[in-house]
Amino acid sequence: MLTARKKATAIKNAQIHDTDTGSADVQVSLLSKKIVELTNHLKTHKKDNHSRRGLIQMVADRRTHLKYLEANNKKRYTALVTKLGLK
Repeated sequence: MLTARKKATAIKNAQIHDTDTGSADVQVSLLSKKIVELTNHLKTHKKDNHSRRGLIQMVADRRTHLKYLEANNKKRYTALVTKLGLK
């Protein structure tokens, strides 16, 4: 689970404008942070299949947002992918 401070920094790093909290960029950034934390959790709790299912759903959701971003704004997509180190 993300702390408020980690969530705020993830939003701040991906914002398009000052009040942006729901754009695809911000959502991908938040999902990436959650995925990293959940992956670390699953390394120690190997049999936690319910959390594993949530992780798979988050990865699919992030992939959907990235496809949307790539189709609609290629420049923002490439900037976000390089900033987050996804590819």
